[in-house]
Amino acid sequence: MNIVKKEYQVYTLRNFKQIPQIRHFLSEKDRHAIEVVGNVLPFKVNNYVIEELIDWTKIPEDPIYQLTFPQKEMLSTEHFRKMENALQQNLSSSEIKITANRIRAELNPHPAGQLKNIPMLNGEELPGIQHKYRETVLFFPGSGQTCHAYCTFCFRWPQFVGMDNMKFAMQEADSLAGYLKQHTEVSDVLITGGDPMVMSAKRFSAYIEPLINHQVPNLKTIRIGTKSLSYWPYKFLTDNDADEMLRLFEKIVKQGYHLAFMAHFNHPMELQTEAVRKAIQRIRNTGAQIRTQSPIMKHINDTPDVWEEMWTEQVKLGLIPYYMFLARNTGAQDYFAVNLERAWNIFRDAYQNLSGVGRTVRGPVMSADPGKVQILGTNEIMGQKVFTLRFMQGRNPDWVAKPFFAEYNPEAIWLDDLKPAFDRPQFFFEEKLEEKFFELN
Repeated sequence: MNIVKKEYQVYTLRNFKQIPQIRHFLSEKDRHAIEVVGNVLPFKVNNYVIEELIDWTKIPEDPIYQLTFPQKEMLSTEHFRKMENALQQNLSSSEIKITANRIRAELNPHPAGQLKNIPMLNGEELPGIQHKYRETVLFFPGSGQTCHAYCTFCFRWPQFVGMDNMKFAMQEADSLAGYLKQHTEVSDVLITGGDPMVMSAKRFSAYIEPLINHQVPNLKTIRIGTKSLSYWPYKFLTDNDADEMLRLFEKIVKQGYHLAFMAHFNHPMELQTEAVRKAIQRIRNTGAQIRTQSPIMKHINDTPDVWEEMWTEQVKLGLIPYYMFLARNTGAQDYFAVNLERAWNIFRDAYQNLSGVGRTVRGPVMSADPGKVQILGTNEIMGQKVFTLRFMQGRNPDWVAKPFFAEYNPEAIWLDDLKPAFDRPQFFFEEKLEEKFFELN
């Protein structure tokens, strides 16, 4: 392996002005905007992203720059002014945080009804677990509540801004195993965050070993939700415990579990470096399967050519295209959102140019409160133009794969913007949305 070890260096709001490229390519006005927005939304980037992914001659349009560096327009004019004024008044850090938290509270920090998904075990809440869909449990290890770099669109941004009442985090894997044993309907665990791949192999093993050693018979698949391949592939190449982490992956597979590495790639550029290609190869050699997903976002990947190139390259590298999501209704959604019809047309145009093995991807999909809703397209029925949709996952498992119709709205960017077609008073799932379809304790 000819990859040279790269020393890990992180930049945040405190030291981002030390980045050499910042001094050469950004104006004082640009740096000011980063500081204002970065006091509301999280900002963190590392030297791999700066040196190997961003084309600094093309900023601010460069997609990876947009993906990682805050832009003024990511806040409304009112919110930007409030934070700017707070900073200009030289308030204390605690006073600035109060202003920031007031703004954050208006940005829908818990989309898709996340707070409703927290289960209980023996009468106690498990705040590091979410159980929304019958077969799948999400696990938020306490040591994985950060990332190698932060995406500006991230719907889990509250995890990173010090709002403890908005975090999902859990230290005890034994509680997870106990919950799974009581809930035999669960077959999949998704280990997420943050990013669990910020953990050392030793720390990650402390979560995984109790889970697989409990021999939960209903557990079939362990998923790892991560952006590490895009933001720090050296995790699996030259980091001190890279081999140890890969041996742990091998152990999971050898014990009979399906290990699904859920990789986040937002643009083809993230697939081009030698480091990421070597890291992909090493992970696949463990027996893990790598699936890919991303939201569709303005300023980053809102053309069919980008998606066709990205999915085609992923298939070439042995990856499985999995989801095209829509930007969730939280944080800087207004900056990134693509309307439903345009997103569907982009998906369709790209999908038509894929070979059959690339057509594993599903989209565009909204991860909304009732479930994962796919836009199947627009149709004309009885003289009325409508959106045709279906659930790919639902709080009620019986909703899955049922098509339904919404009035056509060219401005709609989320499920909340849609009304039922054909003068129906509500969508079929709304009446029972608050019901529990499986026990969370």
